[in-house]
Amino acid sequence: MEPISTTLAGIALVKQSVDFIKTHISTVQDIGQIASQIDDLFTGEKQVQQARNKKSGTGLGDQFGVDTVAREVIDAKLAAEKLQEVATMVDMRFGHGTWKSILAERAKRLQEQREAEAKAKREMIQKAKEFEETMKTVVLVTAILIIAIGLFITVMVSVAKAMSYV
Repeated sequence: MEPISTTLAGIALVKQSVDFIKTHISTVQDIGQIASQIDDLFTGEKQVQQARNKKSGTGLGDQFGVDTVAREVIDAKLAAEKLQEVATMVDMRFGHGTWKSILAERAKRLQEQREAEAKAKREMIQKAKEFEETMKTVVLVTAILIIAIGLFITVMVSVAKAMSYV
């Protein structure tokens, strides 16, 4: 039942954000004053889309039911409609292209975040490989030392036995 609750939470967040923006758009002095609501709008829309795109079963067997599918499709369309509504309000209040700039900046930051996460993951993998190589070297050197010490002791014992016979 998780996708339905996620969808409900997502659509509620979208509606709440849009209502706040509608109420305050005419009085805000800059976009920063409604930025958190715009962020919530994107978060809610993302939740709706994730619930809609979720392919795994819910365990209840109703993921393919008409009411579930209809709800997911309608909620996704409502979320997209609300996004467009906010885009129009923002452009009307702050000038044509403001919303497009917001979307472009958001996309840029998300891409930078994905790249930073990928870089961190690559670095972590590289460090793990280096650690593995270091451990292999330590084990190899330790094994060689143990063998060398064992051979040295064997030779010394043999020499000591040989000298005791003389």
